[in-house]
Amino acid sequence: MVAACGPSEGAHAPTDHSSGAMSGSAAPIAATPPADLSVPPTVWTNPGGMWMPEQIATQGDILKKLGFSLDAAAFATPTAFPLGAIVSLGGCTASFVSPDGLIITNHHCVVGALQVNSSEKDDLIKNGFLAKSRAEEKSNGPASRVFVTTSFTDVTTKVRDGIDKMKDDSARYKAIEDRQKSLVADCEKGKDGVKCSVATYFGGAQYSLVEQLEIRDVRLVYAPPEGIGNYGKETDNWRWPRHAGDFGFFRAYVGKDGKPADFAADNVPFKPAHFLKIASEPLKPGDPVMVTGYPAHTDRLTTAAETRDAVAWDFPHVVDFTEAYLEALNKVKAGNPERAIKAEPLIRGLANWQTNIKGQLDGLVKDGLAEKKEEAETDLKKWIDGDPARKKQYGGALEGMDKLQAEHDKTRESDTSLRETLRMVKLLSAAHTIVRNAEERAKKDGDRDPSYQDRNQKRLEANLTQLSKQYDAGIDAAMLTLAIGRDRKLTNGVGLDKIVDTAVGGKLPKPDQTRTLREGVDEEIYKKTTLGDEATRLKLLKTATMADLQRSTDPMIKLALGLRPKTKAMEDRDKAFSGGMANLRPTFVAALKDKRGGVLAPDANSTLRITYGTVRGYSPRPNANVYYPFTALSGVIAKNQGKDDFEAPKALLDAFAAKKFGNYVDKKLQEVPVDFLSDLDITGGNSGSPTLNAKGDLVGLAFDGNYEAMASNWLFIPDVTRSIHVDIRYVLWVADAVTHADNILAELGVTPSAR
Repeated sequence: MVAACGPSEGAHAPTDHSSGAMSGSAAPIAATPPADLSVPPTVWTNPGGMWMPEQIATQGDILKKLGFSLDAAAFATPTAFPLGAIVSLGGCTASFVSPDGLIITNHHCVVGALQVNSSEKDDLIKNGFLAKSRAEEKSNGPASRVFVTTSFTDVTTKVRDGIDKMKDDSARYKAIEDRQKSLVADCEKGKDGVKCSVATYFGGAQYSLVEQLEIRDVRLVYAPPEGIGNYGKETDNWRWPRHAGDFGFFRAYVGKDGKPADFAADNVPFKPAHFLKIASEPLKPGDPVMVTGYPAHTDRLTTAAETRDAVAWDFPHVVDFTEAYLEALNKVKAGNPERAIKAEPLIRGLANWQTNIKGQLDGLVKDGLAEKKEEAETDLKKWIDGDPARKKQYGGALEGMDKLQAEHDKTRESDTSLRETLRMVKLLSAAHTIVRNAEERAKKDGDRDPSYQDRNQKRLEANLTQLSKQYDAGIDAAMLTLAIGRDRKLTNGVGLDKIVDTAVGGKLPKPDQTRTLREGVDEEIYKKTTLGDEATRLKLLKTATMADLQRSTDPMIKLALGLRPKTKAMEDRDKAFSGGMANLRPTFVAALKDKRGGVLAPDANSTLRITYGTVRGYSPRPNANVYYPFTALSGVIAKNQGKDDFEAPKALLDAFAAKKFGNYVDKKLQEVPVDFLSDLDITGGNSGSPTLNAKGDLVGLAFDGNYEAMASNWLFIPDVTRSIHVDIRYVLWVADAVTHADNILAELGVTPSAR
C-alpha cells in the first residue's frame, strides 16, 4: 500500500514491542525513545528497481548524492569489485568473505545442508553446526552448487531476429529455444566447469548470455542453533520488529588444478578474485546501503488481466495448496524425529510461501494495488490511443495478451494439479525425470529439450543422488494420497486417481471401500516400487530406453508413463503460450518504458541485480508512529519463552546475563544490534544477499521483507516497502559470545572481544 501522510521520520515507535522479565542490565528501547535515537529526515524517496549491472553503471550521480564512494562504472563488469564477490546458490544469494572461499548467506539458505547432514541423534537444524577445522566441514551433497557470474553479453539480435514475422506461436517458441541452445553450446564448448544460460529481460525484448563458473563441491561450515537462526519462526515471519540471526556459512572447494570438481577429500578451497570485508564503521539510521544478489521473480511488468487472475485464482489456490500440504506434513512427521528432520525444509518453505502470498493478496485487494494496476493500464491505453504513431507502434499488444491469457486459463485447474503433484511427490518427480530422459536420449543432443541435453546429465544424476538424503516413503505416500484426493475434487482435474489406479492394476481403493486410499498407496506403490533405491534410480536414468520403461512393472514408473500424455500436453500449451507472449509482451513493455521516459528496471529473473537506498524505518499504518530501523539484543530476551517459536539457546541467555557484549555494542542503542530495516527493493532469491555500506563493506544480510509491502512484487510502494537485514554485528556477537566460533572470526579478520 501507499501510506497516507503520517508522522515525520523523527517520530518513533519502540524498537521492541514485546515485554517480559529481563535478565542483565540492558532493557528494551523505551516506548518514548531518548532524543539520541532520532532519525535524520530523508529527502530522497526510493523509486524502487532491481537494476541490471549495466544500468547501475549509468546511475553514478545518484549514488554519489546518496553518499556511496563505490565506482558506478565498475558494476558493468561482473568480475570487478564488488560483484565479483557475489554468488548464486541456485535459489539464494551469498558472498565470499575470505580469500579461502568462505561464503556467508542466510540460515534458511543452509537448512537443506543441515538436513542432509542430520540424524535422529544429531539434529543440526535444531542444534546448529560448527566445523572447528577444514577437515570437519561437511559436504552439502552432490546437488549443491555455487555459481560465480563471470560475464554477460547482449545477444538480443541473435535470439529475436525475424521471430516477430513468425505466425505460429509454437514455431516461434522453438526458434527462440533453438537459438538459445546454440548460444549456450558455443559458450560452454571447451570450458570445464562453466555453465551458460540465456536470460530474458523486459518480457523478451532483451536477451543476455550469462556465463558462470559452476562450483560443485560446497561444504557446510557454520550455522547457529535454530533458536538464533530462525528465532520467531512463523510468528515473526515477514514482520517487524524482527530478532532473527538469519546467517550461515559454506565453503567452496575445487580440484587441485583450481577447476570445479565433484566432492573429494583432497579438493582445495576456491580462491575468489574478490571477497567482502567486514565493515569497521557502525551502521546508523539514514546511512546509504546497497544489496547485490539474484532476485527470483517479480510481476511489475504485467497486465491488469494477469493481476486479476492472480487475485481471483492463482493466489487463493496457493493459500489452499499450502494449507493442505502443511497440515499433512505436520501430521505425518508427528512422533517420528528422523522423519521430522526431512519434513522441516518442506514445512519452512511452504509456510514462508503461504505468508508471502497472503500478504500479496492483502496488498492487492485490501490496499487497492490491483485497482492501481487497472488505473495505470487505463492511462497507458489512453496514452497509446492519443497519438497515431504510438497507436501504430504499440496498439493491439494488450488486447492480444489478454486473449492469450484467457485461452491459457482454460486448462489451469488440470495444469496446476499436475505441477502440484510433481512438486510434492519426490519419487514421482524422479520417475518423471527418468521417463523424460529416456524420451530425449533417443534424439540427437542438439534436438533435445535443454534440461535433458548431455550438458545437464551430471546435474540430473546429482539430483537423484541427493534424493537419498531427502526422501522418506511415509512423507511421499502422504503427499501422493493428498494429491489424489485434491484432484478428485476438481471440476477439470487430471483424473489422477484413474491414472494411479491403472498403474497399480486396478487395485487402488475406491471411496466406498474399507481400505483407505493411503493404505492403498502404501501397499500398491511404495511397498512395491524400487525407485527408493539410489542405484536403481541412477541406472534407469543413465541407461533405460522408453521400451525398457514400458516393460517395467514398477508402479512408480508406470504412474509416470501414465501421466506423460498429460504432462506433454501441458508442456506444449506452455510453449505455445510463451511463444505468443514473446511476440506481444515486448511491445507492451516498450510502451510502458516509453511512457515512463525510458527508465525502467526489468522484472526479476534470477540474474545478478543491484538495489540501493538507505537505512530507514516506516509507518505500518496511516498516522501510526514510524518504526525505529534497528532492533536490539534485549528484544531477543524479552521475547524468549523457552519453547516453540521463541526458544533462545541457553548460551545466548547466559552471555546476555553476564553482559558479554564485547565490541559489538551500538553507541546509540547502547546494546548489540540484531536486525535493521532499509528501503531497498528485494524479493525471493535475494535471501542471503550481502548488504553493503557506502564503501562496499559488509554490514548485514538481507533475509526478509515486511508484510505491509508484500504486494510490492506487483507495484513498488516507497512509503512502506522495507527490507529486513541481520546486522553483521549480531552475526559476529553470536559467533563470539554464544558459539565461540573463533576460527570463523579469525578468517573474517575479527578478534574475539565478548568473553
